[in-house]
Parts: sequence; structure tokens; C-alpha cells
Amino acid sequence: MFHIKKLALPLAALIGLTLSTQAVSTLYYGGDIVTMEGNTPQYVESIVTTDGKISFVGKLYDAEKNYKDATKKDLKGKTLFPGFVDAHAHFYAFGGQAIGGNLLAEPDGKVKNIADIISTLKEWTKGADANRSEWIYGMGYDDSMLEENRHPTKEDLDKVSKDRPVMVIHISGHFCVLNSAGLKKAGITAKSKDPEGGKIRRMKGSQEPNGVLEELAAIPLMMKILYPTKKEDIKYVLHKSEEIAMKYGITTAQEGRAMGNHEDMMMYAKEEGFKIDVVSYLDYAMKNNVKGMTCAGPHRHPKTGETYDRMKTPWVGQHYTNGYRVGGMKITLDGSPQGRTAWRTKAYLIPPDGQKEGYKGYPAIPDDKELQDLYELAFRNNWQVLTHVNGDAAIDQMIRTMAKAAKKYGNEDRRSVLIHGQFMRKDQIDDLKKLNIIPSMYTMHTFYWGDWYKKIIGEKEAQRICPAKTLIDKGFTLTVHTDAPVALPNQMTIVDASVNRTSRSGTIMGPDERITPYQAMQAITINSAYQSFEEKKKGSLKVGKLADLVVLSDNPLKVESKKIKYIEVLETIKNGKTIYNQSNKKDKK
Repeated sequence: MFHIKKLALPLAALIGLTLSTQAVSTLYYGGDIVTMEGNTPQYVESIVTTDGKISFVGKLYDAEKNYKDATKKDLKGKTLFPGFVDAHAHFYAFGGQAIGGNLLAEPDGKVKNIADIISTLKEWTKGADANRSEWIYGMGYDDSMLEENRHPTKEDLDKVSKDRPVMVIHISGHFCVLNSAGLKKAGITAKSKDPEGGKIRRMKGSQEPNGVLEELAAIPLMMKILYPTKKEDIKYVLHKSEEIAMKYGITTAQEGRAMGNHEDMMMYAKEEGFKIDVVSYLDYAMKNNVKGMTCAGPHRHPKTGETYDRMKTPWVGQHYTNGYRVGGMKITLDGSPQGRTAWRTKAYLIPPDGQKEGYKGYPAIPDDKELQDLYELAFRNNWQVLTHVNGDAAIDQMIRTMAKAAKKYGNEDRRSVLIHGQFMRKDQIDDLKKLNIIPSMYTMHTFYWGDWYKKIIGEKEAQRICPAKTLIDKGFTLTVHTDAPVALPNQMTIVDASVNRTSRSGTIMGPDERITPYQAMQAITINSAYQSFEEKKKGSLKVGKLADLVVLSDNPLKVESKKIKYIEVLETIKNGKTIYNQSNKKDKK
């Protein structure tokens, strides 16, 4: 009796607690539900989510029997997939793109020539967002699509404003152009030297800057200008970034080159909390002078002046805090293939302005020893490392330096990622396999720049870009990405490009490298979850995994392949809660 009396109060309290925190379940049925489990499509009649996780996958009869109190959600013939896991993009810049002037060409924008750039920026200055920055700016111009077939210059942008600084960002994210006031504000003059891994383009016959900046002459400056300094503006931009990600069904986004914006995202996570998950990869270089500026080691906080070690932050690791974590290090070895700064072993057929015949692009880190030290740093500390490489010469450099680090520190389950790899040679693939590389292909290049590549590297070479099918056949775990804001983070567009590989002119770019719709969907769900070490909780519909879901207007596995790009996200669900619904165009808390 003593023991019964002793337990009575705790038991009653436990019963009361159970009743007051009853599990909330939702039952999804009535449409195609694709689990993404296995290498062939698997469909189920229903799934049930409970308290943010998947609690049931199977027949509708069993779901209704076992979850009688569940809220029923009829898909009405629409399609349910796991939420999309972004394999590579620049999350923070989603908001910057949304707020700035839209300088994209069709189908994502309306810019056809330099006059359109000027008029778009002038119109932008009349909007409310123009007051959030000292600079007038726009994103996404593409010199290969402009009628002039060139970059705008400072003289062109001076027509927007002679007094206020102006910056336009190339669609690749590897170039920007400043007007005269912008160059003055940035302190760039005829006496300024080109930084290692970058170039200040000059006016013909002089050292006077013409406004066009390449690679590490551009990127740190762009970051500084794009990212706001006021807390309310930082929150505004990141809220916009989340809105865009959720609109496209992304439940886990990537900030693929975090610099000073890492501090902003930490602040947002602490004070607001992300609705989705955001994983950042801290850039190896924090300033124009690459040497000694790795993301490990003491750094001074740009706003508070505090000195700290970026990679020793508690945010580093596999666990999210309020929707944010740091996944590892990002290293960039060359530039943009469409911008002709990607480092090749063969010369470009048409060199860019200011370059001579025989030009092959250039490395971001010319010294192999410096790069090997970076890989050894990452491997020694067990940081996952993402490497941006486009040209085959850059891939050669990655292989020979990473191989030494792998031999020294071991290479088991590091999941090192090759980002982009446009000009990968077939003879490099076996070496990449030995290093257990995860290739993340930017297959949208087949549409956006397939026709341009035929001109700058030749028809035969252009057909070989993004060898996705070859990589799958060789046993790689393939992911694909949008690299947004280079393009909009529309996952159906990247699936379309991976499946169809059709250029703007309608040319099929490498028909033998097309992959199936299911393989493409794997590349943005279970494979990309694996890439991020999150395959045990994301990427497929399985009991125990997070209830991260996306409802699509059609099934990309069943529609005619040419219609995949028209599929829309109707609803995005994170941890069992709807965070985007197309029907009301309003995110829910």
C-alpha cells in the first residue's frame, strides 16, 4: 500500500500531462504520394504526420483505423514529395535579389540591352526598397544575352546617377560593374592593383578602371554592399529570403558562401528563428588578400569589434539552433564559365575583353601549397568542405591537392562536394571517385548558356558540360542545384534542365547525359539530404523522419518531360506545419 500511495500523485500528474499535450496528427491522402525511398518510384496511399515527424506511411485504410482523430488533408489529385533540400545556393542573396532591380533576361526577367538596365535601375529608385541602401543596385544582367554582347561600363551606369553609387551584379555572381561614384566610394582608382584571384578591368590604352570587376576584385565588395548594416534591414532581407525559399518548396536551404553575412544569420536565428533550416558554409577567404584569411583563426566581428574564431563557433556541427547551423568550409578555385573566368587547360575560342588569344581563365588560389593547407585544415578538423570548380584545370588542382590531404588524414565519409564542374573531363571522373566526391551539378547551364558555350568553347566541348548521367552510371551520389540567385531557386527548373538539357535555341546539349525524372528528383531530395549528412531525418517519406513536405501541382514523374518546368509548388510544410500556401500567397507562422 505504501508503494501505491507513493506513486499515486506522480501517476495522476503524468496522466494529466499526457491529456494536456495530446499529439496532433495530419493524414494526407487522395493524390500521388512519392516516398523517394529506393532507386525506383515508390507510391503509398497515405502518410500521417504527428508533432512534426512522419508517424505513418502506407495504406489509407490502416491510417484511418490507427489515426481516427487525425486532421484529414485531401490532396485532390495533386502530388506530395519530401521537402526539397537545397544542394547549393546563396540563401542570403535570395532576399537581395528580391529587393534589388531585376536585371535578368527572359524567361526570368525582361532585360534585353544596356538601355533596359539603365531604365530598370531608374525605375527601381522610385520604390520603397531603394531607401534601404546608399547604393542603387540590380542583379542578374547577362552580357551573353545583351544585344550589345558586352558588360555595361561605368559610363553606362553614370546615366543612372552621377552622384549616387550604382552597382550591377552579373548573373554568375562573379562580376559586378560600378559607376564613377561607386568606384570612388570603393576607393578603386588607376593606381589600384588587381587582387590575387581577381581583376579590375581598365579603359583601353590606360589604367583607368572601366567599372567592370572580376572575381576577388568583385565578390568581397559585392558582399559588403549587398548586406545591410541596420538590424531591421537585415531582418527584412532574411525574411524575404525565407519567403522565396518557401515559395519554391525548399525546406532546407544552403548559404553556400558565407562571409560577413554569417553574423547576420546568427542574429536572425537567435532573435527571430528561421521557419526553414539553413545550413551555411563559411568561405575560406574573408578579404581581397586571400593569404592567411582562412575561416579558421582569429577574426574581428565587423559590427561589434569582437575577436573570435569563426569555425569554433557553437553553430558549427550537425544540429540546428533555431533553424541555423554551419556545415563546414567553402573553397573557390576558379570563376564563371559563362563569364570566361573558369580556369581551363584549353584556350577559350573567344577571349573576354582585354585578354589575348590563348587565354584560359585563371585560378583563384594559384599556390597549390596554400590550397593543400586549406584542405588539410578542413580534414584535420573534420569540417565538410565544398569546392567551387568549373574549369578542368581547377578540377585538376582540386584532385592533386585534396588527394594529399586525404592520404594524410584519411577520407572516410567526409562527403566532400564538388560544386558546378561545368567543364569536367571524363578522364577526371575516376580520380574524383577515389576521393569519394559528391558531385553537385549546375545542369541549368544547358538551358541558360548552352548556345553561348558553343561559341566560346566549341560545339563538341559544349555537349559535354555537366556529365550528370555519366556520374550516376559511375556510382556517384549526384545532386543538382540552382546556384540562386544566379537563377531563381525554382527546383522544377533544375529538374527540367537535368531531364531535357535543352538550350534556349532548342538544341539538346549532350543527349547522352540526360537523366530520368526520378533521378533528378532524387538529386533534390534524398541525395541532397545525404550530401548534408541529413539523410536519416530528411529527403524521403519514412516513419521517424521530419515532416518536411511539398505539394506540387503535377507529378514530375508522370507528366510529359517538357511540362516539368511548369509544375508549381502549391504548399510547403516544415515540421508538419504549413509555411507557404499558394492559395493565399501568405506565409503562416
